[in-house]
Amino acid sequence: MRDGEQTPGVSLVAENKLRIAQRLDELGVDVIEAGFASVSEGEMAALRLITNQDLRAEISSAGRGLKGDIDAVLKCGASTMSMIIPTSDLHIECKLHKTRDQVLKATEDCVLYAKDHGLKVDLLAEDATRSDFDYLIKIFQTAVDAGVDRVTPCDTVGILTPDRSFDFFSKLTDKISVPIGVHCHNDFGMAVANTIAALGAGAQEAHATVNGLGERAGNAALEEIVITLRSLYKLNLNIKTPLLYSTSQLVSRLTGIHTQPNKAIVGENAFTHESGIHTQGILANPLTYEPISPELVGCTRRIAPGKHSGSNAIRANLANMGLNPNEEQFNDIMQRIKELGDKGKTVMDADVLAIAETVLGLGGDKPIQLVEMTFVGGNKVTSTASVRLKVQGQDVWGSAIGVGPVDAAINAVKVAIAEAEPITLEQYNVKAITGGTDAMVEVVVHMRKANRTVTAMGLREDIVKASMEAVISGMNVLKTDYNGKPTPASF
Repeated sequence: MRDGEQTPGVSLVAENKLRIAQRLDELGVDVIEAGFASVSEGEMAALRLITNQDLRAEISSAGRGLKGDIDAVLKCGASTMSMIIPTSDLHIECKLHKTRDQVLKATEDCVLYAKDHGLKVDLLAEDATRSDFDYLIKIFQTAVDAGVDRVTPCDTVGILTPDRSFDFFSKLTDKISVPIGVHCHNDFGMAVANTIAALGAGAQEAHATVNGLGERAGNAALEEIVITLRSLYKLNLNIKTPLLYSTSQLVSRLTGIHTQPNKAIVGENAFTHESGIHTQGILANPLTYEPISPELVGCTRRIAPGKHSGSNAIRANLANMGLNPNEEQFNDIMQRIKELGDKGKTVMDADVLAIAETVLGLGGDKPIQLVEMTFVGGNKVTSTASVRLKVQGQDVWGSAIGVGPVDAAINAVKVAIAEAEPITLEQYNVKAITGGTDAMVEVVVHMRKANRTVTAMGLREDIVKASMEAVISGMNVLKTDYNGKPTPASF
């Protein structure tokens, strides 16, 4: 959590840090480095809030090799200190303006002081992979003699490669008697690979962040390490993998940092298929193009419409809506979808429904219609929204508050349509597609009901109206079933 929050632009209030810590604890993470106690009063308060929850996980606070930082860790109530001490000549001379001997003495004094005051200590050697190896061993051995519990060399600027990582940690484990951790950064895109190599060489603790968050290019991604160890190395871990996707989504929402679509394991496209060749294989047997099942990480498979789509994928999509066109109608639908894609437009599930209804002469009034909406918000005013919807011809109302008018409006829709079967808003993306103060706003949402996921888009000058258009459009797709089966439209 400490490294993750150091992502540029991320700053979490205490309540949100607690939500993440509780989820990590539920997920099965063994040690949570929940913050940096000496940074600010707010950070101290957040750590106290977390340490008072009696979580199963060991709670650690980061701190420098200074007695003041150790006192701050003691004050916040953490049981463990991640003690950060630079060990490369570059850091010692240019950042600390000290000598090797001074850093060696500080290591001994600080570990002794922390242990004398009842803390468990994990010594994090900053920039260890650019340090003189003999000096690094001397630092670690000094810490071991002073009673350190774990030592962790940090690949601070991500310069290891998997083969060098294996060699580096093999040499360390031969010389150091306490458990060794691995802490990798992703500057060259190899943080996860280097972490796996280190574990193979004998490291016993892996430092990671959800979604690979962190400074610059981030840290090793928790979800990638976990699934690699479980699926490729067949290791039984305590991590509850079906919670990985929802944990990723939680962290994305609270930090405001969304994962790229092609992110491994938890990305939007990780279990999405469009190409006709791929979808044909997936529909026959998912193992053809999926090395792991989406259910393993708490996600769902999606067959996306688009100009690359094969006939099998579109037929399956239409069948989900209860639509069974004849061959001539189906060819017309396919042609229109491909024409839409050739124009550079991303084809949404709502587009497929609209095209199919046009070709088949169906449609008319949608199951859910927005009749009216009001919202208020602004500086020092809690955003509030009220909506009136027509659901299968009947009026329903809802009102709610939220973090901003968009959140309030979506929450009001949830209140208005509060029935049995949930529809989950999984992804919300917005962008301005023209310049100026009258810019058009494009909102794309990904929504799920049970094991079915759909996409829909709204395009307006007003972001709240665009959001409502996208959300209600997506709900209508999920609710559409021309076989006449009941499909409750509720969140």
